[in-house]
Amino acid sequence: MSLAYVILSIIWFALIAYAAFGGADYGAGLWDLVAKGDTAKKQRELIDSALGPVWETNHVWLVFLVVGLFSAFPVPFSIICIVLFIPLVIALIGVVLRGSGFVFRTHGLRGRNALIWTQVFSASSVLTPFFLGLSAAAVASGRIRVNPGTPAQTDLGSIWLTPFTVMIGCMAVALCATLASVYLTVEASNSKDRDLAELYRRRSLITGAVTAVLGAIGLGISPIYAPLLWQGMLSRAIPLVIATMLIGLGTAATLYWRYYRIARLLIVGEVAFLLGSWGVSQIPYLIPPDITVDQGAGSPSTLFLLLIGVIIGMVIIIPSIYLLLYLVKLRSGMGFFQRGE
Repeated sequence: MSLAYVILSIIWFALIAYAAFGGADYGAGLWDLVAKGDTAKKQRELIDSALGPVWETNHVWLVFLVVGLFSAFPVPFSIICIVLFIPLVIALIGVVLRGSGFVFRTHGLRGRNALIWTQVFSASSVLTPFFLGLSAAAVASGRIRVNPGTPAQTDLGSIWLTPFTVMIGCMAVALCATLASVYLTVEASNSKDRDLAELYRRRSLITGAVTAVLGAIGLGISPIYAPLLWQGMLSRAIPLVIATMLIGLGTAATLYWRYYRIARLLIVGEVAFLLGSWGVSQIPYLIPPDITVDQGAGSPSTLFLLLIGVIIGMVIIIPSIYLLLYLVKLRSGMGFFQRGE
């Protein structure tokens, strides 16, 4: 394995971490948006208590992902940012508005102003994962063509606005909603709130099924809109695809039988295998079908120094994040194999 693949594997780990943890934050915003009825206040209080201590921490993975890509693979990074400028800027605006909305609605503001920022927080929590998923699908589709001597140009929609990319964008939103509802089921169960635990358990099962359906449709139309991805899924990545499906079924089963903590572990595994399937199916391309991983990598000296910095950073970051999660989340609540009420 070349040094470029080692760096890319670490970056892919950051992508999985951001999807598994940051994705749940986006999904919580969606559930905040649809919180209605007599328990609406309790739902929002649960969401605030779940997000409050850790929501900003998850952006560590996004920052690492962006910095790692433009440091290790500068040319592919610039091409992707130029071609997909519109959806990526919309996603970036969504990240900023979502964070601002959460802070302003949680601290200090009351009345109408708080309601406005709540709507900003919720709406941007839906738009951001949609456009991130849409952008990822555009890269995987193989429609970003790189011609030597021809500068990249911003695409107005022919590449990133197709049935396939829209379907994957919707799937990303549904997956975030599933992540959030599974996590919130654990939070509610730890708080001994049986009603909210049941509410989010049902939502987890429903959104999990929706995610599976959208994923199946996206895979079904990929021979037309993303043929290289389809070929990779059926060859190199087929074990990961099967594992993703089995883990999804396992997640549904543990939710049905109310083993919430096992379900939380499985849904993280499902995200990891799902993104792993995409990565493996796209090998050896970084931007299919024109730029491979080795072609798009920076100089060996840059990659070597970056690897040293990444190792040092991970030694500090991973234990720190685990300690934070342990202090505010993991040390309380039911045992791992204990069923929810």
